[in-house]
Amino acid sequence: MQVNSEGVSASRVFLPADQSHPNLLQFFITQFPHIEVKEWEDRFAQGLILNDEGETLKASGDYLPNTHLIYFRRLAREPEIPFEEEIIFQDEHILVSDKPHFLPVTPSGLYLHQTLLNRLKKKTSIQTLSPIHRIDRDTAGLVIFSIKPHERAQYQNLFRDRAVKKVYEAIAPYSEELATQLPMTYQSRLEESEHFLQMMEVQGESNTDTLIELVAQNKPWAKYRLTPGSGKKHQLRCHLNALGIPIKDDQIYPELTPYQEYDIDLSRPLQLLAKEVSFLDPITKITRSFMSKRVLDL
Repeated sequence: MQVNSEGVSASRVFLPADQSHPNLLQFFITQFPHIEVKEWEDRFAQGLILNDEGETLKASGDYLPNTHLIYFRRLAREPEIPFEEEIIFQDEHILVSDKPHFLPVTPSGLYLHQTLLNRLKKKTSIQTLSPIHRIDRDTAGLVIFSIKPHERAQYQNLFRDRAVKKVYEAIAPYSEELATQLPMTYQSRLEESEHFLQMMEVQGESNTDTLIELVAQNKPWAKYRLTPGSGKKHQLRCHLNALGIPIKDDQIYPELTPYQEYDIDLSRPLQLLAKEVSFLDPITKITRSFMSKRVLDL
């Protein structure tokens, strides 16, 4: 896997034989219609499009079927995330990192360097790192990475098969009424809402379940232990919101606040932490158990 001087991994694209384009620029415009023409022009101008031999190509270059090209994402202004991740475990198979709030796991949107994946690639020089699961940018805590590409699927299958125990902690309002019902397993059906950032509960057969336990309380707040049985997007945030105790400093539930691109309020992190993870390692056959060093203050 190629990496440029900024530590950014390359992407590869295949030029099919059943297509014909007057030049390479036109191929990229056609292949990636969601990206502006000027962006591709600038990438060619900055030498960010190469062939398999590592030679930079021109926008006017010939379209050669049945070949691969390498291209890099062009760097733009990124929000600065001034919090550090920590590596809490690493062997030849996996790496476990303790992620801070606000840091995305993988590149997307405005984020490239300021992501857990690229920070770890720079820190470890392991370019084959790949997350085997995700947590929200707003959530802090444990994220596991596969090191060897040929082993990645076996680790990912653990999450698919619900063979991983994940435990979260959250700070949310204390409810006298709810406290008498805990511990409880909350179930509901979650689907995408009209807004891509939000999930919503709908009628129908349950597709999510979360064990909710009360850990401590310091009115008006309480600390909850959350053990999801399923892994739907925003499941924990939706479930606590549905119970009338939305997680402290949640910017999406119950109300979606205006999206902050650059001027992020770093003083109010979502009070949700991926605290524990355990599983039987499919490669080493060792029972793995990890715990975040981060703490949510009640």
